Amino acid sequence: MYAKANQVLRNARFSSRRAVSYVLGIETSCDDTGIAIVDTAGKVHANVLESQQEFHTRYGGIIPPRAQDLHRARIADAFERCLAESQLQPEQLAAIAVTTCPGLPLSLVVGLRYARHLARRHQKPLLAVHHMEAHALQARMEHIEDLQYPYLCLLISGGHSQLAMVYAPGRLTLLGETLDDAPGEAFDKIARRLRLYVLPQYRLWNGGRAVEHAAQFARNPDAYEFPLPLARQRNCNFSFAGIKNNAFRAIRNQERNERTPVDGIISNYSDFCAGLLRAVSRHLMHRTQRALEFCLQPEMNLFGQAPPTLVVSGGVANNDVIFANLEHLAKQYNCRCFRPSKRYCSDNGVMIAWHGIEQLQHGIKPVSSHDVDNIQVEGSAGFHESAMERLQEAAIKCRWVQPL
Repeated sequence: MYAKANQVLRNARFSSRRAVSYVLGIETSCDDTGIAIVDTAGKVHANVLESQQEFHTRYGGIIPPRAQDLHRARIADAFERCLAESQLQPEQLAAIAVTTCPGLPLSLVVGLRYARHLARRHQKPLLAVHHMEAHALQARMEHIEDLQYPYLCLLISGGHSQLAMVYAPGRLTLLGETLDDAPGEAFDKIARRLRLYVLPQYRLWNGGRAVEHAAQFARNPDAYEFPLPLARQRNCNFSFAGIKNNAFRAIRNQERNERTPVDGIISNYSDFCAGLLRAVSRHLMHRTQRALEFCLQPEMNLFGQAPPTLVVSGGVANNDVIFANLEHLAKQYNCRCFRPSKRYCSDNGVMIAWHGIEQLQHGIKPVSSHDVDNIQVEGSAGFHESAMERLQEAAIKCRWVQPL
């Protein structure tokens, strides 16, 4: 079935070289206003992204009502800039794809309302997009000849941490998810408690980026030890709350020992960041390793005829240390490893447009411009099915691959 689906898409891509169609993607799930136009051959004709990070960083987190206000203020201009960059007219679009779930409802509704407005005004069909599915499919746009269905995907971002088998748009099977904090969220909170923001170079960076950069200058990367979460649980779930709380205690103890001033930062913050990065990498590797073992079991054979493949996507996939460790893990299983280009790992309109293209090419019917009010936003949304219970019952014991 999946080999046939891959062949259908390859045939569609071949024919699209002669008759290219364009899809507009609108992304407003959190604090980035992204609008892009992508064609059926995977070419990005325009990619406009308005980030709110500088505003929200000043307040230590996302403020949903203000995020909504900023989306409203910027979305129309972002659309006009997208058209200008692409040198296309709305009449040339085949469809409009928009994120409807999951995300902040106040933010999602801005994108949906604008998509409805465009659909009615220009008589274009509308495609509802699952935000995390879009992250999971994005790497295919750049690796369509090599990245076949099905494959294992690790989704790691500021709001999510999930492992899923990806079979097609709308057909993802959940293998594991976070029980509390997401890795990006943990990085942000820990970096703020560490007070990395007092250093000019990190003032406007997100926590993960600041931690990765600071870790490069560690003199003693083994100075801080973090417990491994969920070590006794043979499943693929994640937990970053323990790492976060342990990090807070370690920072507090070091501040007391050094008598760090209230507006200061511990002297060996680089060592701390290196230890933190290793702990997060190790946890992600362990849960992903068990998922690989589960998928490769002869009685499961979830990869079917496709070569075993791991895709890492989401904002945290930008972290080169984490990706290098996951790539190292994949190699131990003769498994290929991909991630989208860095500019497409974080939230953007390109991934939404591409997901819309995959929907069209897999025969998923869009909603006509007359029925766009039937599409609604959802703050939370799962995948097509779950295999978490089966994986738990398998109780797979692993011989752990160590981080680099």
